[in-house]
Amino acid sequence: MNKNILELKKIKKNFHHRNGIIEIFNNIDLKIKKGDLIALVGPSGSGKSTFLNIISFLDKSTSGSIFFKGKNMKLLNEFQKNEVRKKNISMIFQDNNLLSDFTVLENIAMPLIIKNENLKISHEKAKDILNVVKLFNRQEHFPDELSGGEQQRVAIARSLISDTDLILADEPTGNLDHKTSQEIFSYFLKLKKLKKTIIFATHNRDLAKKADYKLSISNGNIKRVND
Repeated sequence: MNKNILELKKIKKNFHHRNGIIEIFNNIDLKIKKGDLIALVGPSGSGKSTFLNIISFLDKSTSGSIFFKGKNMKLLNEFQKNEVRKKNISMIFQDNNLLSDFTVLENIAMPLIIKNENLKISHEKAKDILNVVKLFNRQEHFPDELSGGEQQRVAIARSLISDTDLILADEPTGNLDHKTSQEIFSYFLKLKKLKKTIIFATHNRDLAKKADYKLSISNGNIKRVND
């Protein structure tokens, strides 16, 4: 059985700019095992968000191949890639992407509702997650009634409810205080015990040190760093 949930082979990513071609990644080879808890680090603009978008199939590499659970994603069409992402990957974005016309409870339950799960069961699962992120008393509020930190916690809760094998997070604790950041990271550790793979981009050195290892992005390369 393949222990790697992700394998990258010769991944290149270039952007075309009016002054020429900007190289983001150059021949990246990387294997990520199931159950790894990984901190993605690097200076602003180094390509952390681009990397997360590429491995979630929201963006395409210029060349190279990505294997997800042993399957070459290059051989799939966009609909098939979307199905793989929907069933296997949860994303936590920097800008939250909350639905303004839906309550906190409805936002969190949305991934399950999209999968046609029972509405009552979806809401019960959402309430359980709300307890984890300490927002149970805000379940009937709308996103614009929440602070920035509360909105981020809703986005995290929404990603956690899907029970996917891979969780990708772009600065998940960026708007949170120290205590809440630690609580969210504790939940990541619980997910790791369930063999979930978590990759989180962060500038928080303390959290990065608690990961299994770091992937450091610099000058078009990605290097594994073990503390």
